[in-house]
Amino acid sequence: MSAGAAGPVDLRMLPPAVAAWGAGAVVVHAPDVVARTAAVPGAVVAVAVVAVLVAGVRRVARPRAVDDGPATGRPGGLLPALVLAVVTAAVVLLAGAVGQQARAPDVLLRAAHERATVELTGRVSTAPRSVVGGGARLTVTASAVRVDGTWHRVRAPVDVLAPAGAELDAVVRVRGVPSPGSAGVRTAVTLRSAEAPVVTASPRGVRAWAAGVRDGARAVAAPLPPDVRGLLPAVTVGDTGAVPADLAVAMRAAGLAHVMAVSGAHFAIVGAIVLAGAAAARAPRAVRLGLVASAGAALLLVVGPAPSVLRAAVMGAVGLVGLLAGRRAAGPAALGTAVVALLVVDPWLAVDVGFALSVAATAGLVVLGSPLVDRWAPRCGRPVAALLAAPVAAQLGCLPVTLAVWPTFGPWAVLANVAVAPAVAPATVLGLLAAALASAWPWAADVTGAGAGAACWWIAAVARWSAGLPGAALPWWPGVGGAVCALLVAAAAAALTLRPAAPR
Repeated sequence: MSAGAAGPVDLRMLPPAVAAWGAGAVVVHAPDVVARTAAVPGAVVAVAVVAVLVAGVRRVARPRAVDDGPATGRPGGLLPALVLAVVTAAVVLLAGAVGQQARAPDVLLRAAHERATVELTGRVSTAPRSVVGGGARLTVTASAVRVDGTWHRVRAPVDVLAPAGAELDAVVRVRGVPSPGSAGVRTAVTLRSAEAPVVTASPRGVRAWAAGVRDGARAVAAPLPPDVRGLLPAVTVGDTGAVPADLAVAMRAAGLAHVMAVSGAHFAIVGAIVLAGAAAARAPRAVRLGLVASAGAALLLVVGPAPSVLRAAVMGAVGLVGLLAGRRAAGPAALGTAVVALLVVDPWLAVDVGFALSVAATAGLVVLGSPLVDRWAPRCGRPVAALLAAPVAAQLGCLPVTLAVWPTFGPWAVLANVAVAPAVAPATVLGLLAAALASAWPWAADVTGAGAGAACWWIAAVARWSAGLPGAALPWWPGVGGAVCALLVAAAAAALTLRPAAPR
């Protein structure tokens, strides 16, 4: 089948997704524009959100008529798409107006402007990240703050800089001096503390189990060589705290930095294994999908709600809806629905680099992956074509975002991604299995951890080798001009890929 024989790409959720992203950027960079809409009743927002998401799910789960064509190109399809885009933008603006009040309580803002010492208590909502010069940065969702001896109830994310971090999902108490957050960031207040956070309550229940898995990943990796010791927790649970600095630089130069971030690939690998096991047991469809959903929820709990993880989880949920409807979900429609849902919940994702990279890579895969496989399969077979198409499509999708943020072009990135592709799934699956077995069955955890470590060693070796090749980091035109140029290159490559192949 040629690339063009597969039919037009379903772009019916593209206008709402673009509108949501633009509205999210307005919420972040022009908060005064949307502040006046904060008085709109929450019920209006809830009804609009439900309407937009139902429309997105219908796009995913309902088969199109043969003569429909792409939504934005077929007769009568343009007006509904534009109306849905306008409604989506309004929903994101309303959600942003309500969210601005929640993320910036007056008591915290006053203390930040007065530079008064405060004490807050809350739950750690992001894993600690090392900062240059020592210390850690983490986000605490504050539930109470004490100013001038008086406690106030709040619920707001606070960026904390402290000498040390704390376990994800732990309840902590921290004392320091707040300051207004930088423009365009999710947290309105940054708290600088000279003391490490005091843990007042460790994670409990399923949160404790998830913390045990994260601890298990670090414990299994502890006796391994430095590169593997840092890479194994990163590949399995997204914990990059032990990755050597020079290896992180090499991974970025080789185009492999995404391997250290938990994203859609992890959910796809875990879901495929669970689905295969359920199918082998002849479980009914509803049971299979329930098991896949449970596995995805467990993985989300372990790795935490990073932007790329949330995007993958929501897109997977939309895909499950499509399967329940008896049809495989269309990739572009599922991605568009996931983008709309996440930006409604958190408009600040519109300026998150990790979220943009995740969406761009997935867009490249769902739009260009199958056409590339169809074009290359007659020459090298479908397995080899699929192996080559995935990194090429993802790299093309990420190219404009990557070069806009880091204006350095890596010509060996596709080669490096192809080389590590056979090792990513074993590293992920064996690493997660070892982490889960670490406390209950240490011997089995060591055996499976050794297998995951061997896969991680290969990934690190490829990264260092690729980063040392001539021209591994070529300078690119910085700024807006370079981003536009990269976008044109990616668009031209996509157009050539999607063009119908000439008959033989």
